[in-house]
Amino acid sequence: MARWQYSKGLHDLGTGCFAWLQPDGGWGWSNAGLISDGDESLLVDTLFDLALTGEMLAGMRAAVPAARAIGRLVNTHSNGDHTFGNQLLAGAEIIGSRACAEEMKARPAEELASLQRNWQQLGPGGAFLHEVMGSRFKWDDVVNTPPTRVFDDALALTVGDKQVLLKHVGPAHTRGDVLVHVPQDRTVFTGDILFVEGHPVLWAGPVDNWVAACDLILSWDVETVVPGHGPITDKKGVQAMKDYLLYITQEARRRYDAGMPAYQAARDIALDRFAGWGDAERMVVNVVSLYREFGASSQPSVLELFGEMGRLHAELKAKSATAHGHGHGHAH
Repeated sequence: MARWQYSKGLHDLGTGCFAWLQPDGGWGWSNAGLISDGDESLLVDTLFDLALTGEMLAGMRAAVPAARAIGRLVNTHSNGDHTFGNQLLAGAEIIGSRACAEEMKARPAEELASLQRNWQQLGPGGAFLHEVMGSRFKWDDVVNTPPTRVFDDALALTVGDKQVLLKHVGPAHTRGDVLVHVPQDRTVFTGDILFVEGHPVLWAGPVDNWVAACDLILSWDVETVVPGHGPITDKKGVQAMKDYLLYITQEARRRYDAGMPAYQAARDIALDRFAGWGDAERMVVNVVSLYREFGASSQPSVLELFGEMGRLHAELKAKSATAHGHGHGHAH
């Protein structure tokens, strides 16, 4: 039995730290956190739209007196499922890495809202984007609200008497990934440096930075690890993510050296002990990013990648249905 239940809502970590979880942790269903001490509190990330973020803030305020006036918000990276609720913290100091702030300015919510409105004109990429995200979240009322305070490498904050250390470890998942470490509580909020039981998305890379970020967490004295997506874990979850990254890098390299095209390689790599992880179609993005690192010149657009992920998603679904249809399939 896992120490923490994976259920929607607020989880008290027992130290003045809290996690807000959103199962199943797939596309857009991210986690957030709250660090409190005395009458001060700091929020780690907002959610993918205003309704979800509003529900989270109400839940936090009802359970934690210090959350009634959240003075600071840290965005672990620029993706909308960690930032699109920022405007509900008007008046709070919003902190992020410089790269996170730049990415948020370059890719405002209006861009995603426009894709959401026009998905039918956008081919297979638009269709898959709509299937996994566009039909579940509401973005037309999101006002881009980037950090008001930026830092480059590391930043030490205090919440009450508690020290909170922010460490920029990107570019990895995105250009501006930040870890939020609370040493006294032996807790770290990882943002999307950690996905638990789900395939990560290597949008930016290099993969070595991501592996180094895992090593950094493993070097810390932490026992509670709150990932960007998936259930609360400990160092085992961090080790699993590192193992996954090293494994797909090695497998993609062999196929790149053999001249196999990226989309074919994404289907050819055996998922092995990661076969139970969700969102396996993300192998498309991961292999394309690794190929780019290895020297491949062609770089498909995000919409094209979504189209190819949609194709792989449909193939995997059909394969799974066939396996289950023959009476000897197994549940994941």
